[in-house]
Amino acid sequence: MANDLPLSKEQILDTAEQVLKRFGPDKTSVVDVARALQVSHGTLYRHFASKAALREAVTARWLDRIIAEPLASLADLPGDSAADRLRQWVVALIAAKRTYAADDPELFKMYADVTLEAGGMIEAHIGRLIGQLASIIASGIASGELKPGDPEETARAIFIATSKFHHPSHAREWLAERADREFESVWRVLLYGIVR
Repeated sequence: MANDLPLSKEQILDTAEQVLKRFGPDKTSVVDVARALQVSHGTLYRHFASKAALREAVTARWLDRIIAEPLASLADLPGDSAADRLRQWVVALIAAKRTYAADDPELFKMYADVTLEAGGMIEAHIGRLIGQLASIIASGIASGELKPGDPEETARAIFIATSKFHHPSHAREWLAERADREFESVWRVLLYGIVR
């Protein structure tokens, strides 16, 4: 191995993401990532204790970059009604998941696998998303547009009620013609429950 320069966590994650895209999550090993970085696999183990830890870190960064960060900007949009912002946020979540399932299948597969293996990391990600929804709901309650209630509880209920449209275990169903109609039906019922 030729590279003696210290590696940053970001360099490792950038390279690991590229290697995972090339070989797929099931066939990629820590040795493959080390080879791409021109270091020994022992060097990577100083940063990540296992292949699972490396996959979890790549997935966490990917989820932040393609899901949580773009959605945060929607949660903070001024001007639109809370109901409109809620819908825009949920529709953007659904669109992002559908897009990445189709356009980045290797990382999406890894994400789907990690959702089963890394409960803590996924719970933190979901918590961040629910926090974004809760901030929209809180502003709607404060303005009198939405019914009074616990914003976080309502946000969690909306997230769970729409999970068929964004949870990776339902990815095959997203292509069905009825998926958009089903979402519209669910959304109407949800709005009826929260809008004054």
